[in-house]
Amino acid sequence: MTETPKPKGELTLRTLAMPGDANPAGDIFGGWVMAQMDLASGIRAAERARGRVVTAAVKEMAFQLPVKIGDTLSVFTDIDRVGRTSITLCVEAWAHRSRYNKMEKVTAGTFIMVALDENGAPKAVPEE
Repeated sequence: MTETPKPKGELTLRTLAMPGDANPAGDIFGGWVMAQMDLASGIRAAERARGRVVTAAVKEMAFQLPVKIGDTLSVFTDIDRVGRTSITLCVEAWAHRSRYNKMEKVTAGTFIMVALDENGAPKAVPEE
């Protein structure tokens, strides 16, 4: 028996894919999906860093399925590594297709965030 795939990590962001985010065929722009993943990464990393963070890099991202108008996009984040000033997160985007009552993984990526102090310089991530 095959197990249904489940999201990895913590639900960090949910949003609705709207017509203004789509191309004429009704597929949501990949850049919009990536922006939602970046927002979720920033939320989760800022909570862990207890302060301001910025995106330093995005690695290993590939789109597996399209997001359609009307889908609910759920972004899950999992902290993979905490360095001195950086936080590496595994980020997954899943589309809830309400028309079919189905959740599908549409993409995943690795986001590296850097903690900043009040002057915008890298700062150490506090111990948990």
